[in-house]
Amino acid sequence: MIITKRALPRRTFMRGVGAMLALPLLDAMVPALSALAKTAANPICRLGFLYIPNGVAMNDTVNRWRPTGHDTTFEFSPILTPLAPFRDQLVVVSGLCQQQAEAKGDGNGDHPRASATWLNGARPKKTEAADIRTGTTADQIAAAQFGKETALPSLELVASEIDAVSGGSCSGGYSCVYLNTLSWSSPTTPLPMQNDPRIVFERLFGDGGTAEQRVDRIRENRSILDWVTDDLARLQRTLGPGDRTKVSEYLDTIREVERRIQKAEEHNDSASMPILERPSGIPARFDEHLKLLFDLQVLAYQTDLTRVSTLMYGRELGGRTHPEIGISEPFHGLSHHGDKPEPLEKFAKVNTYHVQLFAYLLDKLRATPDGDGNLLDHMMLLYGGGLGNGNEHRHTDLPLVLAGGGTGRLKGGRHLAYPVKDATPMTNLLVTMLDKAGVTVDRLGDSTGPLEPLAGL
Repeated sequence: MIITKRALPRRTFMRGVGAMLALPLLDAMVPALSALAKTAANPICRLGFLYIPNGVAMNDTVNRWRPTGHDTTFEFSPILTPLAPFRDQLVVVSGLCQQQAEAKGDGNGDHPRASATWLNGARPKKTEAADIRTGTTADQIAAAQFGKETALPSLELVASEIDAVSGGSCSGGYSCVYLNTLSWSSPTTPLPMQNDPRIVFERLFGDGGTAEQRVDRIRENRSILDWVTDDLARLQRTLGPGDRTKVSEYLDTIREVERRIQKAEEHNDSASMPILERPSGIPARFDEHLKLLFDLQVLAYQTDLTRVSTLMYGRELGGRTHPEIGISEPFHGLSHHGDKPEPLEKFAKVNTYHVQLFAYLLDKLRATPDGDGNLLDHMMLLYGGGLGNGNEHRHTDLPLVLAGGGTGRLKGGRHLAYPVKDATPMTNLLVTMLDKAGVTVDRLGDSTGPLEPLAGL
């Protein structure tokens, strides 16, 4: 065997006409005989934030969400049972609150306040005009640091139709902007969420040149990989067997994601339906749409194109139905079940379905090699929402699950339950996540310090 100190750059790109293809971490990117080659690589930490709207099935008598037991002896609740295979890399957090989402004399508007405060703990200004204001969110604090080393500072995604309304009142005198995004790069700068997998894909891997070239490529059913064939062929000849296998599996994943996007486009083009203001790459089924967005997140993390992502399952007040699991009633309406058994069970069924889809993402991350482990080992994902008991619009006892290994800084297999009466700010959890990811902040919104004992785990 010939040993060389030469190595591929950590971020290697294949280029073609208008296309760019980043590669995952390969053995060839680690110089031979270096300290990195002899010891476990210092892994990169990624962050993800996934938002579920309208609360969960959680009340004083029937609680489908909260686990039983505390710390390492807990048992999964019915809604969280799909996460059991990932127990060792989960921390379920109960009892935290977002006090800045409470009415405090501002009347109705619990839904926009829920999403506007979730990642910053800052009270949104009640306004229907352009003078919106809340606080810089945790994801964007991380993106400001991590984005110096990646092609994209962050990704912002949503698995629902995008509201074309950018202002005006959507609920209780609050601007629609507060419902339409989780991410704020400054107190007055909301970031738009993207719902079209085609647009996200081309943002990650190139647009194929001009608008005309993009249309031609779609019509000809050409893959983005076709644009970089020559570069890929040259690269493959320089790689060892293990790296060739990694690249081959990675390219198969890209082709499969493209195939699913094209299938959705073809279906939408041929389907008999009214003319809608709808991007062509969005699958009709919610689960297919969400899984495509998840797969794009995984590709972006795998290639280190970004280390920060937010995703909304849907907007607060969203009325999506879920016929794929036999639920025809609008989701927001079910959240106001009035503790009646039938609508409560249907609401819990949708909550469980959402968790099942989250498990799909965790499985994809765990199956994706990264350095000396996998992507889930080197991530922290926060899944949850800004309403606990959606039936009563409570901003206490929020549903929160922290997943991943945090590059060795996060110990799973725990249920951390904080007394609801203590009103421990959720921002303490966000500050602790940022610290474990190497992003130091003195304070975020209404935080009072790190969340113990999580900070020491």
